[in-house]
Amino acid sequence: MSPNKSNNYCCGGGGGFLQSGFPEARRAYGKLKTEQILKTGATYCITPCHNCHAQVHDLSEHYEGGWHTLHLWTVICLAMGILGENERTYLGPDLAELGL
Repeated sequence: MSPNKSNNYCCGGGGGFLQSGFPEARRAYGKLKTEQILKTGATYCITPCHNCHAQVHDLSEHYEGGWHTLHLWTVICLAMGILGENERTYLGPDLAELGL
């Protein structure tokens, strides 16, 4: 993504905002992240933590971004061949059957 590293945009779900009870404000704040993800053309967005995962997933659904949101650990487990069937909820059809 661009910008990236220390200049990357926040998704808007951290710092307790995800649980704050203000979804409209949270989504409005996350609109910049949505646009950043859409510019990549990616079909998957990998997130490092639960708050980012929940927010980025919600942004994709709310703004009809069309990307799948995965935890970093999901990708690692998938690569190792140890991702359980019940842990494949967020995988797209291209990865859902991989490593079974």
